[in-house]
Amino acid sequence: MIETNVCIVGAGPGGTAAALTLSYSGISCMLIDKAFFPRDKVCGDAISGKVTTILNRIDPDIVRRFEKSTRPQGIWGIRLVAPNHIPVDVPFKAHYDIATEPTPGYASRRLDFDNFLVDEVRRRSDIDFKEGIFVQSIEKQQTGFLLKDETGNLKVFTRLLIVANGAQSAFSRKYAGIEKEPAHYAGAVRAYFKNVHNFHPHGFIELHFLKDYIPGYFWAFPLPNGEANVGLGLRTDYISRRKLNLKKELLKIIKTEPALKERFKNAELMGDIAGYPLPLGSKKYRISGDNFMLVGDAAHLIDPLTGEGIGNAIYSGWIAAEQAKTCFEKNDFSKEIMLAYDRRVARVLGAEMQLSYQLQRLLTYPRLFNFFANRLHGSKKLMDILSRMYTDFELRKQLASPLFWIKLVFSK
Repeated sequence: MIETNVCIVGAGPGGTAAALTLSYSGISCMLIDKAFFPRDKVCGDAISGKVTTILNRIDPDIVRRFEKSTRPQGIWGIRLVAPNHIPVDVPFKAHYDIATEPTPGYASRRLDFDNFLVDEVRRRSDIDFKEGIFVQSIEKQQTGFLLKDETGNLKVFTRLLIVANGAQSAFSRKYAGIEKEPAHYAGAVRAYFKNVHNFHPHGFIELHFLKDYIPGYFWAFPLPNGEANVGLGLRTDYISRRKLNLKKELLKIIKTEPALKERFKNAELMGDIAGYPLPLGSKKYRISGDNFMLVGDAAHLIDPLTGEGIGNAIYSGWIAAEQAKTCFEKNDFSKEIMLAYDRRVARVLGAEMQLSYQLQRLLTYPRLFNFFANRLHGSKKLMDILSRMYTDFELRKQLASPLFWIKLVFSK
């Protein structure tokens, strides 16, 4: 029997962020993952400014080591393509100089990014990292949880459990009671290609809102070495209703869509097309309880509009570690004190995801989307306003109002 104050299950971005935050705060912990690293994870591979914000709070040198070791693709904005194929380019900053300013976002294969974070964990002597161990059972005890692996050889008692084991988390479903609901869940497929042409020169990621797949989207994210992460995502209830095979639809899109087929004419598929689930943050759940907290995908924290999961996982992992410090200071691990974790996640991430859910619903009207895209296209003044939404949440809240858009486009 091993005893630890904090045990984290899952060494993805959320779990490693929690472990690193605890370590830099002087709190030892155990981190367990079923895989041996490096290991791949099916994902869009986009790393937002949320990630660099939290990593800088933990240790500013982490971001510098990440840039040096993985050489990620710098991302300076997002290209939204309306159903009528009109592109709307929204930079993350209205005015920027890529030669002198810090990169606001990145694209990096999860194989590389997750392994980098695990290497950061290995640098910390007070993190007991155990890989290649599948936690088969988690049982509630009076003052914590007892974890057992599938062989029965490892038994761990922990006062505080942080669950970061992803979208398929059995603990999240069976113990925390978060059920899979098709209207708050999405399916996605991802493929890697090389020789995809005509990306934005500043590495903008692309979201194509195609008429037949709204409110989902097709994406193309540039990666280092001339490669690209390409995928298709759609809410589960729409997939079932339309009886779609997303792998077949992805290949159909790159061969037939007028705005894409020329760019993919000489593209080569690298490996298989892989699918994965997306538990969306469009519904509020209780994500903590006596002696436990859920983070990342296990807590259903994927953005309903953009599909962003990495940034929200790292943010929630950091918040969970901050809450853990409070628990140890007060020697209180009850569900009542854990409510502070839920409230903080809701304040930082929940409001943003509810806004995304409202915008997702607006996207079910393609003609409206086309109208606004036509008005926004090529307007520097309007793009400057939209660029502020990444740092101005009050402005972002206005985006859910049709009146805001009417005022915006007619101010051109």
